[in-house]
Amino acid sequence: MKFRLLFVMLLLCYGMLIVPVAEHMQHRPVEVKLGYLPHPQILKATSGEHASTLAGFFMSRVLFYFGTVIQKLQEHIIVRPEFFNLYKTLQGIVHLDPYNMDAYYFTQATFTWDLGRVEEANHLLKKGLIARSWDPWLPFYLGFNYAYFLKDYQQAAVYFKRAAELSGNPLFANLAARYFYESEQSAFGLVFLEAMIRDAKNPAVRKSYEMRREALLAVINLEQAIDAYKSMYGEGPKRLADLVRLGLLRELPHDPYGGTFYLDTLGKVRTTSNFTKPAKNSQ
Repeated sequence: MKFRLLFVMLLLCYGMLIVPVAEHMQHRPVEVKLGYLPHPQILKATSGEHASTLAGFFMSRVLFYFGTVIQKLQEHIIVRPEFFNLYKTLQGIVHLDPYNMDAYYFTQATFTWDLGRVEEANHLLKKGLIARSWDPWLPFYLGFNYAYFLKDYQQAAVYFKRAAELSGNPLFANLAARYFYESEQSAFGLVFLEAMIRDAKNPAVRKSYEMRREALLAVINLEQAIDAYKSMYGEGPKRLADLVRLGLLRELPHDPYGGTFYLDTLGKVRTTSNFTKPAKNSQ
């Protein structure tokens, strides 16, 4: 009788513990090691002409390590990625081979979106700019990071400008002009666009630049009229129509993208097109 009672009690205990124990085992921490990278200067000195090959080997190890981390997360297994060691390894890779694009791409893809370490990513990307001075993608990444993550539109414009000059890509040029406008440097953006128009060989690309130039000219005219209004009244206008009513503008300028200009809550000139939707009658 006692044996049966003990057996039942043990069975009940087993039933109570099996679920939490199984849950714990499923979500237990898993040790995934990246490994140690010797000092990059020592590696570079000893590897000689094989430095780029060695950098490629360590980059493969980084990709394998991170792939394992992602796989474990997909299996609902808790992992603790070695973020600091990962970044130091990437620094070592670009020290060995500053032309290794995989290192910059991985840094941009992982340290910004996944880890939120934008400043660290930018630091590495700026190092890459020195070696890969011909590459438009590194300044493009930097421009995106400054605009999207850091809201630093002035720096974003600078890097998009460089990406545009290196590539001739109208997308980069329009992004540069847009962020010159966002950082209240419309006049600087206009100078930049004038240079791009002069160098444009493709008619469609030139037309794209000319539309952006027309839009920036309209913004500059509005901003100058607003400055005159402030000089007269000590504050900005409530509506753009006030500029026409007082004779500071003959009429409100035309938005080549088909929108209508207005003042936002901070008194900045905006347009309903957001400078992205071409007018229907544009050719």
